[in-house]
Amino acid sequence: MKAPQKTDILIVDDTPENLVVMEGVLECPEYNLIKARSGDEALALMLKNDFALAILDVQMPGMDGFETAELMRGSERTKHIPIIFVTAISKDDEHVFKGYDTGAVDYIFKPFEPHVLRAKVKVFYEMYLQKKQLEVLNKEMSKMINGLEDANRKILEQQKSVIEEERLKVLLQFAGATAHELNQPLMGMMGNIELMRLDRSSPDVTRQYVSRIEESAARMSRIIQKIQTIKYDQTTPYPGGTKIIDIEQKINILVADDKEKNFEDLKSMICINKNLTLKNCSSLKSALQMLKISDFDLILFKFKLPDGNGFDMLDIMRRDSIDTPLIMITDIGNELTALKIIQAGAYDYLKKGSITGEILINAIMNTLEKARLKKQVESTYKRMVDISTRDDLTGLYNRRYFLECLKREYARARRYETGLILCMLDIDEFQAINNAYGHQAGDKVLAELGSMLIKSVRTIDVACRYGGEEFALILPHTDISDAHALLERFRQTVLSYSFQCNSSRVNITVSTGIAKYKASDDQCSLNLIKKAEKALMTAKEKGRNITIVSDE
Repeated sequence: MKAPQKTDILIVDDTPENLVVMEGVLECPEYNLIKARSGDEALALMLKNDFALAILDVQMPGMDGFETAELMRGSERTKHIPIIFVTAISKDDEHVFKGYDTGAVDYIFKPFEPHVLRAKVKVFYEMYLQKKQLEVLNKEMSKMINGLEDANRKILEQQKSVIEEERLKVLLQFAGATAHELNQPLMGMMGNIELMRLDRSSPDVTRQYVSRIEESAARMSRIIQKIQTIKYDQTTPYPGGTKIIDIEQKINILVADDKEKNFEDLKSMICINKNLTLKNCSSLKSALQMLKISDFDLILFKFKLPDGNGFDMLDIMRRDSIDTPLIMITDIGNELTALKIIQAGAYDYLKKGSITGEILINAIMNTLEKARLKKQVESTYKRMVDISTRDDLTGLYNRRYFLECLKREYARARRYETGLILCMLDIDEFQAINNAYGHQAGDKVLAELGSMLIKSVRTIDVACRYGGEEFALILPHTDISDAHALLERFRQTVLSYSFQCNSSRVNITVSTGIAKYKASDDQCSLNLIKKAEKALMTAKEKGRNITIVSDE
């Protein structure tokens, strides 16, 4: 059986007799007493051993106990070792306080009572054992947490795999069911056509075959309409980031018509398509209220309602940025009215009295497809604008946009004699962050700082990434005092914020320079940039983390 490991305790005294006495007093099966006769020897032993306690004699030649304790506190390896000072002199408060200041946890005066020394050492021995037990528990806990994280990661991967498998099953089942549904009427059509080819003698029989073919064609039409109603850009989210197209999507249609019979007629026309859901309202006001509280994919709007017409509705929708596609239904069937309605923003125009189920469903499907394509175009255009004007990392405007915007604002300030301030900001010693934590950590700092800058300015202000770790602010209709106050608030915010760099929290500072447009300077926008950059350079030269105003 393996013997229990002893705990190391260091005894330091320059007198051999004192070491022998202390060793005899503290002799115990649990202790491994290690002796040193000087501070230098004690420090060397601490680098090799893990001591539960150090008992230091205060009066030693060369390096005394206080100096040894100070050096211990300055080392990461030894600063946590408890120290008990033992001395025969210096019993006054000044020396006692000096001992505690250097890191001592207790003070014993010679001659000491053996049982007192043994009791004190036992306390620190038990504390050391508890510390070691906690370290073991922490390691076991870390292993357990790592194991749970690995298990959770595997579960998520398996879950994602299962979801993907189920998604494919759903799609295959849908495809198979659709193929099966289409196959039945198709085979019926082909069979009836073949029978017609074989039996041409009786017109009545031929009419029966034609009727069956028409029935099969209608079934195929309904299946195709069901497929057409699926909105592939609308998906249902599942755990693990997976999204699956909802096969049974419902298309919600708002019908604005003050005649209940008209609504029922429209409802009966589309009853063959179970994915289309209609809700009715009887006025323009109620239509707008329902659009606010519910999501509708499309609006069927009667041209004339008691409180307004179709043009009124389209004007309000344009004003309130309601982008729900609208089909107008009217008794007026001339081409001029149709043209005006389409120009006003309607997606389609249907004449009441000539609407059939097929016409209505085709109009709905075509309108939904046009609306989807319009959204895609708008989204693509917005993305293209963002790419050309935004900095991907920080979300701020880029240098190109900054130069164009400053030129416009400069011309406006000169023309209307309004205030204009340009501020340049730079992260102090940013390269040190890249060197210490890597460029990814540096990029994260830039991104966070950009987000902080956006939150600190007004909507009319323009925040830009000028280049590298340098930022620019264009402040229209602003004077020097307000700009200085804004920059100082932002500088203090950055100073008090801790940025996450890998596993560390890092504090940074920013230097800022401010330049003001002056009509008397007869300058251009590029000269304003030079003035702001010069102020920023002055802030750097004066010690960083300050705000300097040009020509101040």
